[in-house]
Amino acid sequence: MAFLDNSGDIILDAVLTDLGRMRLARGDGSFKITQFALGDDEIDYAQYDKDDTNGSAYYDLNILQTPILEAFTNNTSLLKSKLISLPRTDLLHLPILKLNQNRTLNRLHSTGNALNKFIVAVDKETAQGVVADSDAAKDAGIIPNLGLLIDGYINGVNVPGTIQPTAHIRIDQGIDNEEISPTTRLDPTLVETQYIIEMDDRLGFPVDNRLQPAAVNFVDDDNIASYYLTANTNSNFINNIQGDTSVGNDTEIKGPRGTSLRFAIGSSLELQQSDFLFGRLGKKSQSWVLASGTGVTPTAGTTTTVHYIDTTIRVTGVVTGYRLDIPIRLVKKA
Repeated sequence: MAFLDNSGDIILDAVLTDLGRMRLARGDGSFKITQFALGDDEIDYAQYDKDDTNGSAYYDLNILQTPILEAFTNNTSLLKSKLISLPRTDLLHLPILKLNQNRTLNRLHSTGNALNKFIVAVDKETAQGVVADSDAAKDAGIIPNLGLLIDGYINGVNVPGTIQPTAHIRIDQGIDNEEISPTTRLDPTLVETQYIIEMDDRLGFPVDNRLQPAAVNFVDDDNIASYYLTANTNSNFINNIQGDTSVGNDTEIKGPRGTSLRFAIGSSLELQQSDFLFGRLGKKSQSWVLASGTGVTPTAGTTTTVHYIDTTIRVTGVVTGYRLDIPIRLVKKA
């Protein structure tokens, strides 16, 4: 690891992606550079000083001379904020992706056990718990013994009797500007019809509202799996919410809406049947404070022991290039 010195001449440091290096290694002539990406992850635009007394040439000098890390071949390390080119000059607003937090079933978990993360129970024992009001409550994904009472809890296993995940991740796309009516149709060229979900293939996979897993398109050498979802073929993941006033109370997008991506997480077989990755990638035998609930024993405030792994899931809109990183905690009862 090293820094590039930007104090003098401009330096271009470029590396190939995993796929590029794979094709180059073939040696069969299939290697050809057709695309490249730029990002500004390390740039602090607050350093732009329009009041510099030395003149306009110095306004952005501190930014231009910011030391930046040399290029990484690991695609998970950099380029989290890619720059995009838009040939149109008539756009006043650009749509964003926004994590929907308006409903109990898609809110982040907010207790000290996992502050502002989604929680995924990775096996049947953890998902059902040892105490619940009824078998139906167990199947619904209530985990009183872990203190996971609906908010931010995702059932990571296909528990018998479960029709859909008890909780899910929902991301809405649109222009988040209350000056524009939500009934206004979003420009068709700005509507996200494709999304990419990226996550560690060793830990789990995205599932739709009927617990059907998405088809993986590519797994790189860092174990990051990419799932390409399209509105036409993955309608259980992607919904059209354009001009629909009925979703006004369900979305945090204040202006015109495009589409909504909804998914839960299924846990990998390795996490279900082994504790190995919890020791390698996470933490084992951690105290978990129990929460209160109707008809639940033991009482709130006591603790149980769990293993967990903290990770992130990245969601990218293919049309606009907008990205979100979503924090996840995968939990297993010890």
